[in-house]
Amino acid sequence: MSRIGKAPISIPSGISIDISASNLVTVKGPKGELTQQIDPDLKLNIEEGELTVERPTEQKRHKAMHGLYRSLINNMVVGVSEGYKKELELVGVGYRANNTGQLLELTLGYSHPIMFAVPAEVKVTTVSEKGSNPMVVLESIDKQLIGQIAAKIRAFRKPEPYKGKGIKFKGEELRRKQGKTAG
Repeated sequence: MSRIGKAPISIPSGISIDISASNLVTVKGPKGELTQQIDPDLKLNIEEGELTVERPTEQKRHKAMHGLYRSLINNMVVGVSEGYKKELELVGVGYRANNTGQLLELTLGYSHPIMFAVPAEVKVTTVSEKGSNPMVVLESIDKQLIGQIAAKIRAFRKPEPYKGKGIKFKGEELRRKQGKTAG
């Protein structure tokens, strides 16, 4: 029983959802437009400002697709109405981040700076305030894309468990280790 798949998606005002004959869902809103191809077995119904996803049978594959596509459509609705934001924090002595348009330059303790081209769909800004760690702020309407870009940036220098140095998400709790004890 898919609890996620059965939940209806409320459509806020200003959002329009178009469903083509080939189950291509297009969601338009004030922040932009997103499209997603839906499994042809599933049925989508729009009634009274709510969208519901229905599955034809109780097969395992249909149950899996039911919750998945409901979540994908919900993420699209939230993305075009509110947008998504990820904040990455650079913890370490000498770690810096600068951006020139969509080109992100990271100094992470390697012998060379890392240049990372961010896709045009994701807006990138860097914040460097005295007394706090440098931050990289990513904003987009596509939840999957922003998560993938944030994970790639984090992979350049993952946080290590002894001193906590590296790139981490803002508010992320790291599991710290004791280290060697003198004795």
